Amino acid sequence: MSAGAETGPGAGGPSEAPSVPIHLRAARASDVPALVPLLLRLKRLNEEFDPLLKVREDAEAQAETILRAQLDDPKAVILAAEGVGADKDKVVGFVRALVRERPFYTPEWEGVILDIYLLPLYRRRGVGEYLLRETSAALKAKGAGVVTAEFPAQNEIATRFYAKRGFRAIQQLHARSL
Repeated sequence: MSAGAETGPGAGGPSEAPSVPIHLRAARASDVPALVPLLLRLKRLNEEFDPLLKVREDAEAQAETILRAQLDDPKAVILAAEGVGADKDKVVGFVRALVRERPFYTPEWEGVILDIYLLPLYRRRGVGEYLLRETSAALKAKGAGVVTAEFPAQNEIATRFYAKRGFRAIQQLHARSL
Protein backbone atom coordinates (compact mmCIF):
# COMPACT_ATOMS: atom_id res chain seq x y z
CA MET A 1 0.00 0.00 0.00
CA SER A 2 1.49 3.36 -0.90
CA ALA A 3 1.89 5.89 1.85
CA GLY A 4 -0.25 8.27 -0.12
CA ALA A 5 -3.01 5.71 -0.54
CA GLU A 6 -6.34 6.14 1.16
CA THR A 7 -6.02 3.22 3.55
CA GLY A 8 -3.22 1.39 5.31
CA PRO A 9 -2.84 -2.16 6.55
CA GLY A 10 -5.45 -2.76 9.19
CA ALA A 11 -6.72 0.79 8.99
CA GLY A 12 -10.33 1.37 8.30
CA GLY A 13 -10.00 4.85 6.93
CA PRO A 14 -7.75 7.55 5.50
CA SER A 15 -4.06 7.64 6.35
CA GLU A 16 -1.80 10.64 6.19
CA ALA A 17 1.16 10.21 3.86
CA PRO A 18 4.68 10.68 5.24
CA SER A 19 6.91 13.20 3.51
CA VAL A 20 9.08 10.39 2.05
CA PRO A 21 6.84 8.12 0.03
CA ILE A 22 6.96 4.44 0.78
CA HIS A 23 4.86 1.47 -0.14
CA LEU A 24 3.68 -0.26 3.04
CA ARG A 25 2.25 -3.75 2.93
CA ALA A 26 2.01 -7.00 4.83
CA ALA A 27 5.28 -8.88 4.62
CA ARG A 28 5.41 -12.11 2.62
CA ALA A 29 7.58 -15.21 2.88
CA SER A 30 9.49 -13.98 -0.19
CA ASP A 31 10.52 -10.88 1.86
CA VAL A 32 12.38 -12.89 4.52
CA PRO A 33 15.79 -12.65 2.75
CA ALA A 34 15.43 -8.83 2.75
CA LEU A 35 13.97 -8.62 6.28
CA VAL A 36 16.67 -10.69 8.01
CA PRO A 37 19.55 -8.21 7.37
CA LEU A 38 17.37 -5.30 8.53
CA LEU A 39 16.40 -7.15 11.71
CA LEU A 40 20.07 -7.95 12.36
CA ARG A 41 21.05 -4.30 11.80
CA LEU A 42 18.52 -3.35 14.48
CA LYS A 43 19.76 -6.02 16.91
CA ARG A 44 23.38 -4.94 16.36
CA LEU A 45 22.35 -1.35 17.05
CA ASN A 46 20.75 -2.58 20.29
CA GLU A 47 24.08 -4.22 21.15
CA GLU A 48 25.74 -0.80 20.88
CA PHE A 49 23.34 0.53 23.51
CA ASP A 50 23.93 -2.28 26.01
CA PRO A 51 26.49 -5.12 26.17
CA LEU A 52 23.85 -7.41 27.72
CA LEU A 53 22.22 -7.36 24.27
CA LYS A 54 25.16 -9.06 22.56
CA VAL A 55 24.02 -10.54 19.26
CA ARG A 56 24.37 -14.33 19.10
CA GLU A 57 26.47 -16.13 16.49
CA ASP A 58 23.36 -17.84 15.13
CA ALA A 59 21.28 -14.64 15.03
CA GLU A 60 20.78 -14.80 11.26
CA ALA A 61 19.28 -18.30 11.43
CA GLN A 62 17.20 -17.31 14.47
CA ALA A 63 15.87 -14.23 12.65
CA GLU A 64 14.85 -16.29 9.63
CA THR A 65 13.12 -18.93 11.78
CA ILE A 66 11.25 -16.35 13.86
CA LEU A 67 10.15 -14.26 10.87
CA ARG A 68 8.90 -17.30 8.95
CA ALA A 69 6.95 -18.53 11.99
CA GLN A 70 5.43 -15.12 12.70
CA LEU A 71 4.36 -14.61 9.10
CA ASP A 72 1.95 -17.51 9.69
CA ASP A 73 0.91 -16.37 13.19
CA PRO A 74 -2.56 -14.77 13.26
CA LYS A 75 -1.52 -12.70 16.30
CA ALA A 76 1.51 -11.22 14.52
CA VAL A 77 1.82 -8.10 12.41
CA ILE A 78 4.82 -8.04 10.10
CA LEU A 79 4.87 -5.09 7.72
CA ALA A 80 7.38 -4.39 4.95
CA ALA A 81 8.11 -0.84 3.85
CA GLU A 82 9.27 -0.61 0.25
CA GLY A 83 11.02 2.39 -1.17
CA VAL A 84 9.98 4.18 -4.33
CA GLY A 85 11.99 5.75 -7.12
CA ALA A 86 15.51 4.30 -7.05
CA ASP A 87 14.44 2.04 -4.12
CA LYS A 88 11.28 0.81 -5.87
CA ASP A 89 10.44 -2.75 -4.76
CA LYS A 90 13.34 -2.72 -2.26
CA VAL A 91 12.44 -3.35 1.40
CA VAL A 92 13.77 -0.30 3.28
CA GLY A 93 12.14 -0.93 6.63
CA PHE A 94 9.86 -3.20 8.57
CA VAL A 95 7.76 -3.59 11.68
CA ARG A 96 7.37 -6.73 13.78
CA ALA A 97 4.61 -6.76 16.38
CA LEU A 98 2.44 -9.26 18.26
CA VAL A 99 -0.85 -9.30 20.09
CA ARG A 100 -0.51 -10.99 23.46
CA GLU A 101 -2.76 -11.55 26.43
CA ARG A 102 -2.53 -9.50 29.63
CA PRO A 103 -4.10 -12.01 32.04
CA PHE A 104 -4.26 -9.63 35.03
CA TYR A 105 -5.09 -6.31 33.37
CA THR A 106 -7.60 -4.57 31.18
CA PRO A 107 -7.59 -4.16 28.33
CA GLU A 108 -6.99 -7.88 28.11
CA TRP A 109 -5.05 -7.80 24.82
CA GLU A 110 -1.84 -5.85 24.22
CA GLY A 111 -0.31 -5.07 20.87
CA VAL A 112 3.44 -4.99 21.42
CA ILE A 113 5.81 -3.51 18.88
CA LEU A 114 8.91 -5.67 19.10
CA ASP A 115 10.91 -4.18 16.24
CA ILE A 116 10.60 -1.15 14.04
CA TYR A 117 13.44 -0.28 11.69
CA LEU A 118 14.00 2.05 8.75
CA LEU A 119 17.13 2.56 6.70
CA PRO A 120 18.71 5.93 7.63
CA LEU A 121 17.60 7.66 4.39
CA TYR A 122 13.95 7.18 5.43
CA ARG A 123 14.28 8.46 9.00
CA ARG A 124 13.21 11.79 10.46
CA ARG A 125 10.73 12.43 7.66
CA GLY A 126 7.48 11.16 9.12
CA VAL A 127 7.85 7.60 7.87
CA GLY A 128 8.41 6.16 11.36
CA GLU A 129 5.31 7.90 12.63
CA TYR A 130 3.37 6.53 9.66
CA LEU A 131 4.64 3.00 10.42
CA LEU A 132 3.61 3.42 14.06
CA ARG A 133 0.14 4.63 13.10
CA GLU A 134 -0.44 1.80 10.61
CA THR A 135 0.95 -0.81 13.02
CA SER A 136 -1.31 0.45 15.79
CA ALA A 137 -4.32 0.19 13.47
CA ALA A 138 -3.35 -3.36 12.45
CA LEU A 139 -2.90 -4.39 16.11
CA LYS A 140 -6.25 -2.87 17.03
CA ALA A 141 -7.88 -4.82 14.19
CA LYS A 142 -6.46 -8.00 15.78
CA GLY A 143 -8.07 -7.15 19.13
CA ALA A 144 -5.41 -5.13 20.96
CA GLY A 145 -6.79 -2.53 23.36
CA VAL A 146 -3.41 -1.00 24.21
CA VAL A 147 -0.18 -0.66 22.22
CA THR A 148 3.23 -0.97 23.84
CA ALA A 149 6.77 -0.92 22.49
CA GLU A 150 9.75 -2.96 23.68
CA PHE A 151 13.23 -1.57 23.11
CA PRO A 152 16.53 -1.27 25.00
CA ALA A 153 16.31 1.01 28.03
CA GLN A 154 19.54 2.74 26.97
CA ASN A 155 18.14 3.61 23.52
CA GLU A 156 17.43 7.32 23.96
CA ILE A 157 16.41 7.63 20.30
CA ALA A 158 13.56 5.13 20.74
CA THR A 159 12.63 6.64 24.11
CA ARG A 160 12.24 10.09 22.52
CA PHE A 161 10.43 8.70 19.46
CA TYR A 162 7.78 6.91 21.50
CA ALA A 163 7.47 9.59 24.20
CA LYS A 164 6.79 12.22 21.52
CA ARG A 165 3.89 10.03 20.37
CA GLY A 166 2.29 9.61 23.79
CA PHE A 167 3.96 6.40 25.01
CA ARG A 168 5.20 6.14 28.59
CA ALA A 169 6.93 3.47 30.67
CA ILE A 170 4.57 1.07 32.45
CA GLN A 171 7.04 -1.67 33.44
CA GLN A 172 10.78 -2.00 33.76
CA LEU A 173 13.02 -4.99 33.14
CA HIS A 174 16.27 -5.03 35.09
CA ALA A 175 19.14 -7.44 34.40
CA ARG A 176 22.66 -8.38 35.39
CA SER A 177 25.15 -10.88 34.03
CA LEU A 178 25.67 -14.17 35.84
